[in-house]
Amino acid sequence: MKIYPAIDVKDGRCVRLVQGKFSDVTVYADDPVDMALRWEKLGAEYLHVVDLDGARVGEPVNTAVISKMAVNLGIPVQLGGGIRSIEMIEILLCKGIQRVILGTSAVNDQELVKKAVDTFDNNLVIGIDAKNGFVAIEGWAKTSSFTAIEFAKKMEELGAKTIIYTDIDTDGMLSGPNLKAMEDMVKAVNIEIIASGGVSSIEDIKNLKNVGVSGAIIGKALYTGNIDLAEAIKVAK
Repeated sequence: MKIYPAIDVKDGRCVRLVQGKFSDVTVYADDPVDMALRWEKLGAEYLHVVDLDGARVGEPVNTAVISKMAVNLGIPVQLGGGIRSIEMIEILLCKGIQRVILGTSAVNDQELVKKAVDTFDNNLVIGIDAKNGFVAIEGWAKTSSFTAIEFAKKMEELGAKTIIYTDIDTDGMLSGPNLKAMEDMVKAVNIEIIASGGVSSIEDIKNLKNVGVSGAIIGKALYTGNIDLAEAIKVAK
């Protein structure tokens, strides 16, 4: 299992939100590049980055600083937040980002998903953010009519190889991941599931590993010191 330290970028700075609420922001660093280099130095093998402003407005906003992050690191970066077209995926991949995440656009435009999967294959990831079991969109501001599992199965049919599954209710709460939801998702599809939301202890990482996810994204717990990254990577392996 792979550990993905998370860097959320808002107004060019490294922040964390609670349950995706823009009204509940904590700034952890003025320079996300420095934070990225710190996680790499501590052993990170892959970085998970979200352009929060991009998720809100529907197109990437913090591309310059995120691209700087990608080219300064020796490890790959995956990016989500406002990516809604084939052209934008191409631009971001050309700027050094290794994988792009389709979230809202995957719900609203399944033709885009099919074309993106066929064109970019393993450089594409589907982000499924669930609230009460249903897929949330537009920076978690709205909820779609799809259940997370229904949608995951549809994405698998379209050829997606990897899904990042976020449980919004646990995100940023340091309350532990929704293990039942993660286990149900792992059993429902035959593609890689990366768990996100609520990971707050080494025990959580052990539990997720037992559930069978291929990766875990850790955000707030790294910034508060609840989890030591080096230890988390060791346990995950």
